[in-house]
Amino acid sequence: MLGALQKLGHDTLVMDAQTTPHGAVETIQDGEKFAKFLREKRGQFGGVIICLPNFGDEMGAVQAVREANVPIFIHAYPDELEKMAPVCRRDSFCGKFSIMDVFRQYDVKFTHLQPHVVHPASKEFAANIEYFDRLCRVVNGVGHLRIGMFGARTTPFKTVRIDEVTLQHHGMTVECFDLASIIAQVMKLDAQASSVKDFGEQLSRHLNFDQVPERSFINLCRLGVVLDDMIKTHDLGAVALRCWTEMQEQLGISPCVLNGLFCERGIPIACEVDIGNAVMMAALQYATGKPVTILDWNNNYADDPDKCILFHCGNVPSTMLQSQGSVIEHAILVNAVGPNCSFGCHNNRFKPTPMTFGSLLTEGGKVKLYVGQGEITDDSISDDFFGNAGVAKIENLQQILWSIGNQGHRHHVSLGLDHVAAPMAEAFEKYLNCEVARY
Repeated sequence: MLGALQKLGHDTLVMDAQTTPHGAVETIQDGEKFAKFLREKRGQFGGVIICLPNFGDEMGAVQAVREANVPIFIHAYPDELEKMAPVCRRDSFCGKFSIMDVFRQYDVKFTHLQPHVVHPASKEFAANIEYFDRLCRVVNGVGHLRIGMFGARTTPFKTVRIDEVTLQHHGMTVECFDLASIIAQVMKLDAQASSVKDFGEQLSRHLNFDQVPERSFINLCRLGVVLDDMIKTHDLGAVALRCWTEMQEQLGISPCVLNGLFCERGIPIACEVDIGNAVMMAALQYATGKPVTILDWNNNYADDPDKCILFHCGNVPSTMLQSQGSVIEHAILVNAVGPNCSFGCHNNRFKPTPMTFGSLLTEGGKVKLYVGQGEITDDSISDDFFGNAGVAKIENLQQILWSIGNQGHRHHVSLGLDHVAAPMAEAFEKYLNCEVARY
């Protein structure tokens, strides 16, 4: 077991085998010793694996992990046909049911996967551990998440309203910051400061800024430095940012490219102060270990019922895009704020990839979300289509759109790479006590 976990890239904590008579948890007294071990190591582990080489004592197991406060994976070794005589009988196949039964009675939450019994050297076990690792990262990340709310939502966007207290009851803290203060910090920052120049180098590696006026580029860099400092100072795991129209009117920028860069660096930033999707973006990042983004459910794709166009203005991390792209004005906002006031967007297309999508809201004191899977295809989109866009293919899309509309979800959707809907759904529903619709 330990060798297999190490081979899969995981560190392990194991109680000293001399602590109990046979180097295992068999009795309630043994379980208390293991519970003490967990209390001493709290904060050093993200999940617990209960391994059954044989039928285990269910009450000892309950005593061992009932206060672990992290996800628990119940694993059982395959029984061996040649070891069925009374002197060496194996029945972990049966014992796993007893453990799960009593855990349910004691309201100890646990994860178990298929196959029912599995050897640690098998590929099935490796898949189980990958699933459990993703689940643990979501539970431990989202359950202690601090979200920065940078600016109030715009008056028209009642679609992104959210209940902070409900989020707090699920372990998520929202820290609010005035946008006027942020802009004031930007204006005070010396354009020649080394931090501003360093950030400019990061941006230039991310996208091409040849078309951007110097004032706008410097203000993008200065805003990036301010956001970076605030994220570190307040230990923020995700951000929801007010991105129009004050940024355009006072700084001559759209922060889209900054959002994409921060997402690339592992700090999800949701557009338009969408805190619910900031949480979902963070969850997708924990689950995948890769950059994420937020998009609009934007257009149908011709007459294909299982395809649609996902879009946003220029906030997508470069990992997800086909090419580097050049930074331009916001082709939609320019009608409201005028020319040379909204640089920070770019036109680009997604790479074809498997993906997981989702969104989150609060309603009636509950956290509700949906999560599903599909793929970004290589279907073409017109060259004059503004912004970052891709064609999503999702089985039974029309039913999904009907369902999320009925549930009151916003027009935004978070997107992550790979297929991770199953561990995310279990993490939110079982361990974070949220209501989940799985697609």
